[in-house]
Amino acid sequence: QVQLVESGGELVQAGGSLRLSCAASGRTFSRYVMAWFRQAPGKEREFVAAITWSGSSTAYADSVKGRFTISRDNAKNTVNLQMNTLKPEDTAAYYCAAYPGVILFRNQYRYDHWGQGTQVTVSS
Repeated sequence: QVQLVESGGELVQAGGSLRLSCAASGRTFSRYVMAWFRQAPGKEREFVAAITWSGSSTAYADSVKGRFTISRDNAKNTVNLQMNTLKPEDTAAYYCAAYPGVILFRNQYRYDHWGQGTQVTVSS
């Protein structure tokens, strides 16, 4: 079992940066694909980024490519999302997710474990 706790969300101005963190518990964290999803009010949850257990492969939504970077530290059981050049449309609740595997799925239903979310608000 993996339990996930997100942190780092806050109010930021457009053009600014934030770093989200997800702390995971569980001895097998290093064997999980980790991902970030987000959900804006009135919209469906959408894929943001994912990373393999080794960190050697990553995937990004087109809307964040070049601005966001996902990384992980298996020794510390954390996965991070560095968000730069933030836009008002990035405003959403951001969720950390995990599943035991190797494919960087973009479908939320492929992920078994979820955090409670952290709110990111980007003002214009």
